[in-house]
Amino acid sequence: MNIPIVYEDNWILIVDKPAGLLSVPTPKNEARTLTSILNQDLEEKNKDYKVYPCHRLDRDTSGLIIYAKSRSIQEKIIDAFRRRLVHKKYIAFVHGTLSSVTGQINSAIEGKNALTKYRLLKQKSGFSIVEVSPVTGRTNQIRIHFKRIGHPLVGEDKFAFRKDFALKAKRVCLHAGYLEFLHPQTAKNLKIELPLAEDLQNFLAKH
Repeated sequence: MNIPIVYEDNWILIVDKPAGLLSVPTPKNEARTLTSILNQDLEEKNKDYKVYPCHRLDRDTSGLIIYAKSRSIQEKIIDAFRRRLVHKKYIAFVHGTLSSVTGQINSAIEGKNALTKYRLLKQKSGFSIVEVSPVTGRTNQIRIHFKRIGHPLVGEDKFAFRKDFALKAKRVCLHAGYLEFLHPQTAKNLKIELPLAEDLQNFLAKH
């Protein structure tokens, strides 16, 4: 499987994860994940290192994921995520019309504080295109938060019922398109941007 490389140097690798692929195995211990595909490719190329995921995306979410080429670099990037020093932006399609063009959702998830900021990019018929900036990084945070304010993501089937909405999509319409952080080795500020996934562009062309 061809995984597009968006950025690479001696210490880190940033790739574009396709929708439908797990980042890492779940407790079911799936053999085929983004991480296993990348490391199998390195092995086939006789590289003397492995890559280690520094965060993850939901199976249905497309977009940017950072990998480290050593455990020590992985630990530094994970620590940066923990300290909220990695700035992330997503593009989401959400059902309905938002009441304001900017806002934030401050609602605990599993007893832990969770904060999501957003701004409306474009209003479409029956749904809104939103730029989302999660301040915290709780599991399924964006999907849960927009469901709680009455605007679940288009294609949502875990936190909302698809049958409740006339607008359908083949997957959750969520794309991780922007990362900004200090490089763990060089300390340079990295800004990585990625266009909207092709299937989401096709969805917009039809709606």
